[in-house]
Amino acid sequence: MLSRFIAQRIRHRQDNSFAAVIHKIAVASIAIGLAAAIVSFLIMQGFQAAVKDKIYNFSNHLLISRFTMSNAVEEQPFDYRIALYKNPEQFPFVTHVQEYAHKAGLVKTDEEVLGIVFKGVGKSFNSTAFNKNLLEGRFIQFSDSAYAHEVVISRVIADKINIRVGDALTVHFFQNPPRFRRLTVVGIYETNLSDYFDSKVIIGDIGLVQRLNDWAAHEAGGLEVQVNLNYFNTIPLWREDFNAYSAYAREAIFNNPEIDNPQFTYWKALFDYNFNFDRAALESAARQIGDSMDYDLYLETVRDKYIQVFEWLDLIKRQVKILLIIILVVVCVNMISVILILVMERTPMVGILKAMGARNQLVRNVFLYSGMNLIVRGLLWGNAVGLGLCFLQYWFKFIRLNPHDYYMAYVPIQWNWDTVLFLNAIVFGTVLLVLLLPTRYIARINPVEAIRFD
Repeated sequence: MLSRFIAQRIRHRQDNSFAAVIHKIAVASIAIGLAAAIVSFLIMQGFQAAVKDKIYNFSNHLLISRFTMSNAVEEQPFDYRIALYKNPEQFPFVTHVQEYAHKAGLVKTDEEVLGIVFKGVGKSFNSTAFNKNLLEGRFIQFSDSAYAHEVVISRVIADKINIRVGDALTVHFFQNPPRFRRLTVVGIYETNLSDYFDSKVIIGDIGLVQRLNDWAAHEAGGLEVQVNLNYFNTIPLWREDFNAYSAYAREAIFNNPEIDNPQFTYWKALFDYNFNFDRAALESAARQIGDSMDYDLYLETVRDKYIQVFEWLDLIKRQVKILLIIILVVVCVNMISVILILVMERTPMVGILKAMGARNQLVRNVFLYSGMNLIVRGLLWGNAVGLGLCFLQYWFKFIRLNPHDYYMAYVPIQWNWDTVLFLNAIVFGTVLLVLLLPTRYIARINPVEAIRFD
């Protein structure tokens, strides 16, 4: 095309001009903006994935317990041999089901006394997933004849009571009459989620809780359900589930008199459903399993149980999105300035082209092709810098964090090429659309005045 040919000739002839410096600034602006966006999004997604994995590995995705009005640590017993436990294959997205029970107590040594929550688990416990959090020792070895006198404690508790793997631990349980058990520490775990797990939870055999509470062997405090969230990441399933959620949301929102603006709330709910995949998948799984449960059982997603953590992660996501908007604004303003400078510098050329019969669209395309060239060069440099920095952090972990504040020891990177492609597309598309604004100035240029322009 003629406009592309002219744009190439302009680019080759302005290596030593003032516009060349401006072009380098524009390329650098796009490159820095894209690199910052890539680094921010990959770190944000890595951070979210790391925190979620810690919670999922410790507590799984869905929690089923006996319905009660109490908010106590200890659950009411129920027969956990429900249809979901005996036949989890009826739900193709369920990958694992395991029983559990909690009991409050005190850990006592010769020097320290510490309040704890004893989490009892059985042979069905997914120790493979939990072992990601295991720092020392091993997991509990269950016995067929009696409950295991072994526990796994956290690094926080071990440091507080000055105890190590292989040491004996006396646990006093709150009940009437009070009872205690002397157990052996066989492992030490660390999730860095001290407020929720590390500062209070020790893990042992559910048989001990059943024995202390006089429960039957088939009774537990609850069930943990592990879900394959990627199961819902297919178009037919997603469309079917989205339609079901849309109908459910419309009925729930429009029939609620306390909602002032139901139309806005409804569309916001649909937006959140589409752009918060994990939450949507969890809600879908919970809805399908909940429909098959008895009325006296209560199902809760891990997101609802630890809502503070997930809301904090959502806040981080919103902040990164705001950063992307700021980056786009800065890049767009810079590119508008660059195109205007280029048009001003090439005003005589514009006048000559118009005098020769060139239409405004052809002249506009000349500058649009020049702008596209700058955008592509900026994207190439931005990808190289952004992915390079992420690669260095991924392998060498040179940026360290305080685990007590950030739940991990270093800045994590989550390689998500869909995100990288999305950022490239959004930067390219947004900047290209914005470039249409300054090129409209060309239509106002008078050929005679432009040729005389100095």
